[in-house]
Formats: sequence, C-alpha cells, structure tokens
Amino acid sequence: MAGSPESLSGQDVGSFAYLTIKDRIPQILTKVIDTLHRHKNEFFEKHGEEGTEAEKKAISLLSKLRNELQTDKPIIPLVEKFVDTDIWNQYLEYQQSLMNESDGKPRWFYSPWLFVECYMYRRIHEAIIQSPPIDDFDVFKESKEQNFFESQESVMTLCAYLQESMKAVEELGEEQLKGEFFKFLQVSLWGNKCDLSLSGGETSSQKNNLMNSLQDLQPFVLVNDSERLWSLLSNCKKTREKASVRVDIVLDNAGFELITDLVLADFLLSSKLATEIHFYGKMIPWFVSDTTIHDFNWVIKQVKHSNHKWTSKCGVDWANYIKMGRWVYHDHLFWTLPHEYWAMPQVAPDLYAELQKADVILFKGDLNYRKLTGDRKWAFTIPFHQVLNGFHPAPLCSLRTLKAEIQVGLQPGQGEELTASEPNWLTTGKYGIFQFDGPL
Repeated sequence: MAGSPESLSGQDVGSFAYLTIKDRIPQILTKVIDTLHRHKNEFFEKHGEEGTEAEKKAISLLSKLRNELQTDKPIIPLVEKFVDTDIWNQYLEYQQSLMNESDGKPRWFYSPWLFVECYMYRRIHEAIIQSPPIDDFDVFKESKEQNFFESQESVMTLCAYLQESMKAVEELGEEQLKGEFFKFLQVSLWGNKCDLSLSGGETSSQKNNLMNSLQDLQPFVLVNDSERLWSLLSNCKKTREKASVRVDIVLDNAGFELITDLVLADFLLSSKLATEIHFYGKMIPWFVSDTTIHDFNWVIKQVKHSNHKWTSKCGVDWANYIKMGRWVYHDHLFWTLPHEYWAMPQVAPDLYAELQKADVILFKGDLNYRKLTGDRKWAFTIPFHQVLNGFHPAPLCSLRTLKAEIQVGLQPGQGEELTASEPNWLTTGKYGIFQFDGPL
C-alpha cells in the first residue's frame, strides 16, 4: 500500500513485537516441544517404534527452529509439500525483494512481525507433518481443552443467561432487544481476553461471571460502533421479513471465547436479527488457541453432553443449527497465510466472493485486526476505513481486545492520553473495540 507507514517489527528493541520474538515465541516453542515429549508413551502405544522416532524427529525440527529464531538466522523456505507451501514460499521471495541489505535475506528480528509470527506457526505445522505417523497431532489441543474445562462456571452462567433471555425474546420491544444484543456483543468482545498465545500458552481461562462485569467493563471500550452494527441488523430484519440475513463470524480463539461467539450467534438467530451464521476457522493449529474444525465440533459436543441442563440445551440447539444448515463452518487456507486482508481478492478470490454474500462480517480478535490494518505503525487517529485499503467484501466490524501495538480510528489525543497514564495499554487485553466499516 503506497505511502503507508512501515510494518511493526522486532527491530524496535523493547517493543511488543521485539519481546514477542525474543521471549514469547521461544517460550511457546519450548511448550510445544514439552507437549510432544509428554506424549511419547502415547505415540509408542499407538504406533510402536515408528511413533517414538516420529516424536524425536518433530522435536529435533522444532529445536532447530527455536535455534534459528534465537540466533536471528535468515528465514528459510518451507520444504514439506502442503496445499499452501508454494504460496508461502512466493511470499517469502516477495519479502526478500523488499530487503535493502546486501545479503537480502529476511530475518526474524528485521522482517515484519506479522509475517514472522505467522511463519513460526506454519513451521511448527511443518515439523509435525514431516513426522508421520503423528502428522495429525495438534500440539495445542490440550491447552485449548484445558481453557474450556477451567471456564466451566462461566460457560454455565452464560448458557443459563442465554436460555433465560430466549424465553422472552419474542415479547421484547425494540429498545429491550437492542439492550440484549449489546450484552451478547460485549460478551463476545470480552471473551477475546482468553488468549493463549498472549500468555505464552499459560492458562487464561475465564473464572468470573462475565455477565456481572459488563457494566464495569464499559469504560474500557475505546471505539464503540455497536450502534451502527445494531442499525444495520435491525434494518435488515425489518426490510426482509421473509428473506435471509447472513452474519459471518471470522473466529479467533477456541475454548471460552468460542463459547461467547456461539452464544452471540445463537442470540442472533433466536432474535431473528439473522437467519444464518457462517463461521470461519483455521485449517491447521494456529497461534496456540485459534479455532479449528476439530475444536468447533469438540466444544459443541462438550456443551451438548454437559450435566447442566441449560448448557446441554444450548449444545442440542447448536448441533441442530448445524444439521439444518443455519450454522455453517468454513475453513480456508488463506486464514493461515501471512497476507494482509487487502490481498484476499488476488490471493483467495473464492473466499472474498464467499464473504461478499454476508450482510455483515464480524472479525474476532487481535490477529484479524492486525491483518485488516496491515500491522503497520499507523497514527492513532487515521480512519479505520482508510487502513483497510480497499478491503470491503461487506460491512464489517472488528471485535477485539488490544494485544498488539496497533490501534486506529481514535479521537485526537485519546491515544496519547492513554500512553501517558498506562504505557502498556495497547498490549494487555484490558481495552476493547467495536470498530465498524460500512457502506460509504
């Protein structure tokens, strides 16, 4: 994008990108190696000697990766053939073409942070697929499931609240319906705090009752375009009594956050603000806690088999929505590529065309925001619409708690004030946004 500022990168010593590459990513790799090591008996029981050898091979590939990263070696092409290998290697060549140094090799600390962080997760996947017969092992599965189990109380409270509000949803007046909509929207936003890649894979479950804290969390919403989202959906509902209203949700984390997204999706259908919901997840394990099809189905099954009656009622409803085709799950390799979203029409025109069918798209979480904005050093006040750089498949809204040093569309002085009072406000997940971009 011509005239845009430089990318966030690890060369800014002390920045969040720098600390991520220096500390958080090696910590995540160490946990992955540890996870494989802990499962070696299981691999042996399942696959015999071959399983043990595969575990050793994967660990040695990951140790090599960790060493490359910690010594700031050049970033090397992917070798194992997978559906996206060529696209990745072309992107690597493109990054190389942008280098000014004489050796012209992209390196960990001197390349765009978005690229190297995505590349690291893609290399973890490569180490696993190079190690059959354990090549379908999800190294993050345990931590995602732990996050769900540790958030049980909150899951039950949320499901009970949803079932309660469903009973009366037909009777709600316009203003009351709007109030409920805002509540479920906020639940989905604050669910985004439960991010395992931010915590380096350490537990980040939701222990307290989110419904009770919504009021207290209100002041931490820095950009609140939820009114615009409401008017779009309520207009769709009024003008299309019989026709379909489609909401697409580009998912972020599995575990508790996924529950908050499913609860919002259920509310949208039950209140007739939408008639169908399309979910998008990752094709491969990603950023520690991102949702794959396995996580999506697993969570719904867990909820359905809960011994808490309102929770299991939710699970039964959700499984039915999938059967009826009112909830549709898609995965696409584009979501685990390093490209900014404005490249989607060229790189993944089929996905862009699919998103164009939506009445509104909700982008959950930080990685989606980084890709929407190109992960660059934008001024805080630059308009959201402008940094999307022509990416407008449909009206869209970012629901995100801030965990990276990027935020646009703020009021003049707002960012500076926050920096003065809380130097780390951009990266702690304490603040959130509902940032909307609609038809101009």
